[in-house]
Amino acid sequence: QVQLVESGGGLVQAGGSLRLSCAASGRTFSSYAMGWFRQAPGKEREFVAAISWSGGSTYYTDSVKGRFTISRDNAKNTVYLQMNSLKPEDTAVYYCAAGPVSSSSSAYPYWGQGTQVTVSS
Repeated sequence: QVQLVESGGGLVQAGGSLRLSCAASGRTFSSYAMGWFRQAPGKEREFVAAISWSGGSTYYTDSVKGRFTISRDNAKNTVYLQMNSLKPEDTAVYYCAAGPVSSSSSAYPYWGQGTQVTVSS
């Protein structure tokens, strides 16, 4: 069992940066891949990024490549999403998830409660 708590969301101007954190409880954190997803109002939840259990492999959706970086610190049971050059279309609730490496939200059994990111133009 893994409990996840996101933090770091907020309001930022276009072109700005935010770093999201996802703190996990449970001794098995390092055995899970971690993913970030987002959901904008009226839209389906979409994949943003994922990282393997070791941190050695990372995956991104095309719209965030070169702007977002996913990383993890297994000693701190935390996964991060560094978001640079933010755009208004990045506005969404961001969720972290634990499970196998996948871009499909249905593959992840464990989810956080989400953190709001709002990018103003």
